[in-house]
Amino acid sequence: MRKLKYYIASTIDGFIAHEDGSFDGFLMEGDHVSDYLTALQQFDAVLMGRKTYDVGVKEGVTNPYPHMQQFVISRTLQTSPDEAVTVVADELNDLVRNLKAESGQDIYLCGGGELATTLLAAKQIDEIILKVNPVLFGTGIPLFAGGQNPVPTTRLQLSDHNIYSNGLVLLFYTVLYEPAS
Repeated sequence: MRKLKYYIASTIDGFIAHEDGSFDGFLMEGDHVSDYLTALQQFDAVLMGRKTYDVGVKEGVTNPYPHMQQFVISRTLQTSPDEAVTVVADELNDLVRNLKAESGQDIYLCGGGELATTLLAAKQIDEIILKVNPVLFGTGIPLFAGGQNPVPTTRLQLSDHNIYSNGLVLLFYTVLYEPAS
């Protein structure tokens, strides 16, 4: 069965972007970049929220992962600006269950925090791969969104790590869901 992996860059204080969606301050050079590009080859499908997708669209990139099946989860985006990208408004859990049941490689959850919170609450995320950048933003878009649907308490088990010479730390966690009572 395929796994859904939340592979995301974060600051030490838990933000995946500034409040305006920009992410200057994250390390864009170093060995971790080539390792990330290599890691993308383990995926053949990607899920992203509309705000995450919009980051590339603003730069003219409408097909950010051409080697993957691409899904943008949005209730506000009516049509996709690219035929290679499917917009999904409803039935998110059904989509994830169906993708996991298909044969193929793992599924990349690349952002954002609201989508990750929804999928974690539905016990759909199997692994969290966190690229912790040696920077503090103070405020911004959190790794997991709170608000009306806060992240449920969830145990994680560290399965691997890598510390890069530039200070970035890559952490691999398996999500340990409590069995249903």
